[in-house]
Amino acid sequence: MDEAALIHAAQRGDVNSYNTLVLNYQTQAYNVAYRIMGEPDSAADATQEAFISAYRAIRSFRGGSFKAWLLRIVTNACYDEIRRRKRRPDASLDALYVEDEATDASLVTHSENPESYAQRMDLQAAIMTCLQGLTDEQRTVSVLSDIEGMSYEEIAQVVGTALGTVKSRLSRARSSLRDCLQGYGELLPASYRLNTENLQ
Repeated sequence: MDEAALIHAAQRGDVNSYNTLVLNYQTQAYNVAYRIMGEPDSAADATQEAFISAYRAIRSFRGGSFKAWLLRIVTNACYDEIRRRKRRPDASLDALYVEDEATDASLVTHSENPESYAQRMDLQAAIMTCLQGLTDEQRTVSVLSDIEGMSYEEIAQVVGTALGTVKSRLSRARSSLRDCLQGYGELLPASYRLNTENLQ
């Protein structure tokens, strides 16, 4: 895929080219939004709003990392949705995890037994609970770094802040997540539990 050519065509108003860009990034955009929001419907709304906003603003894209430019719009849409959600709170995290397990049923592999699948879902729920305990800014850098695998430089572009600020937020996020996950020790991999016990 010639991304630069698609971007130029989309900037000239070619909707099909923009749709191709959307298809290429929609999964990553949704995953980032979901980890930030912690709720699938709100994440889907934020992702859709971000792609609409990106289409309206694509003529302002002046080169560099299109992914970072797009994910910055996604994270801004998430922050907007979080502010709206705080004004009108809705479903609890318990409901989310029930829905999550049903949604992720297709992820069961033939080699995975029901017990290990249940443990994996419990661990995923624990991680999501701990992520939601972070500040919005810490959660965003944690998702972009530790889940999406982006570099500090890319994250700084996405969140629009200095490199040192990204590193500081990520350090605090990791520390908070580590502390939070200690409460779910039985769900953690054995090697991690042994390491943490040795540190006590």
